[in-house]
Amino acid sequence: MSASTQTAKPQAGLSRYIPILAWLPRYDRGWLRADVIAGLTLWGLVVPEAMAYAGIAGLPPQAGLYTLVAALLIYALMGTSRHLVVQATSATAALLASSVAAAVAATAADSAADPATFQTYAAAFVLVTGLVFLVAGIAKLGFITQFLSKPVMDGFVMGLAIFVAVGQLNKLFGVPKPEGNTVEKLIGIFQELPQANWATFVVGAVALALLFLLPRWNKKLPAGLIVLFGAIILSMVFDFEGRFGIEVVGALPQGLPSVALPVVPWSTYLAMVLPAIGVLLVAYSEALGVAHEFAEKHGYEVDANQELNAHAAANLVSAFFGGMLAAGSMSASAVKEGAGARSQVTNLITWVVTIITLLFLTPLFAPLPEAVLAGLIIHAVWHIIGSRKLQKLRHESRVEVWFGVLALAGVLLVDVLEGMIIGLVASLVYVVYKTSRPHLAALGRVPGIPGAYADLDRHPEIQPVPGVLIVRLDSQLYFANALTVRERVKAMLDEASPPPHTIIFDANAQDQIDVTSTDVLRGLLKELHERNITVYMAHVHAPVLEHARETGLLAAVGEDHVFATVDLAVRSAEAAAQQPNPEQA
Repeated sequence: MSASTQTAKPQAGLSRYIPILAWLPRYDRGWLRADVIAGLTLWGLVVPEAMAYAGIAGLPPQAGLYTLVAALLIYALMGTSRHLVVQATSATAALLASSVAAAVAATAADSAADPATFQTYAAAFVLVTGLVFLVAGIAKLGFITQFLSKPVMDGFVMGLAIFVAVGQLNKLFGVPKPEGNTVEKLIGIFQELPQANWATFVVGAVALALLFLLPRWNKKLPAGLIVLFGAIILSMVFDFEGRFGIEVVGALPQGLPSVALPVVPWSTYLAMVLPAIGVLLVAYSEALGVAHEFAEKHGYEVDANQELNAHAAANLVSAFFGGMLAAGSMSASAVKEGAGARSQVTNLITWVVTIITLLFLTPLFAPLPEAVLAGLIIHAVWHIIGSRKLQKLRHESRVEVWFGVLALAGVLLVDVLEGMIIGLVASLVYVVYKTSRPHLAALGRVPGIPGAYADLDRHPEIQPVPGVLIVRLDSQLYFANALTVRERVKAMLDEASPPPHTIIFDANAQDQIDVTSTDVLRGLLKELHERNITVYMAHVHAPVLEHARETGLLAAVGEDHVFATVDLAVRSAEAAAQQPNPEQA
């Protein structure tokens, strides 16, 4: 089956919401071997990652495995990307930790140190996030990722990676976890170093070194799995916990997760909505970016709105299982695609092996040193820290790079969600600032090209039309820039020599008009008429023309003063200027 045949675009009926019903009956059995191999390879990555990410979130390791049970299956059924892997990620784990910590501190301060309370609140937050995804999917808000610019996302993800790495240093050195923001935690770690358990550090450092070195020796080696089970074996043989005081994971529940509804106060559920929207923006932006990248590479389509539905279902089921936030994982998706996966059958294979792991293999993880999990986490985020994305952005835009710096600083100096909001607000303020000062061009006739007009400032060889000021607004006129445009037009009239008798507005960039702009234009037209300046309009789109007719703007201009092109308006103005003035006759 060709790549174009098995489209990821949802079909009609039930398959619109469960796309596997459309593509599985047409599945090419020749893909099965590659999908099985990729599924086993993916299992070797996501099992240790899931346990490590649970540590980021402040949850027991099995929470990460429960997330895999929910997300791998649900996305295979409902997702529209063949290569995207939905699971717990470092970003969503960090967001979960900070959001739940805030909720616990606000509503259950007496139980803040109780792991059971934290797990319940975490499940409640995952449930709220799933509902937010669901509402966004029903409302078809697949476009919402456009509100997070690339510099903000790069700075936020960089800050998040540092936040995660610093949060694991206490496990790496075997010291208590310090409080405060990321910078304060880092300082606290240095202050605790005299009390460090250096045996713990050696184990974690060796694990971390192997995670970096093994892929250099052979890229096909499952480094995470080798380090994970190698550490377990050594811990059992040498009794790391008893002889050296190295903290280990301990006994994990064996068997499939039970289904339970998290019970927290309704006020807590409501307070979680805003941070859940932040999670939606971050998680969905990354997931959709990865999905589109692989879809473009392999020649199929991704449905943005159905992706919201798939993420909603994955998180809702994960919440009932006591799992974590589920989102599209860049690293896992890259491993899956690199292993030769052709479809979501790979996810189904990984899901089956994960079920086997929960049923029979969890006792094996009890001797796993916590320092090794810390090494797995630091290794997972190190490629982000070392990418130097902001440094690259600095060469592309010296202004926009600061939005990324603000997001980065917000994450490190305040908290995770606040950092994203700081970057988002800064970029939106910049957009408003830029659009409130739009470029207005005075046009002149291009010599030798009939009917062509261009910006006089940018083309000095062009001459203005005598007695006619042609104004083109190079962006939308709206409430935030209407007054600025009016004052700029008046300044252009005052600067023109000789004073023009006619002004032509090129409205080609305007597709709609708001109430504030209508009032400003009405006032401007009145001033122009009082100065005996004739007004013409060109390139007026149908919605604007209809609005002008309904509000009286068209009557103020005159229907016979509206033209399809600037050239027709200029010719009409020149012809009118040549006619004798009745008052002078």
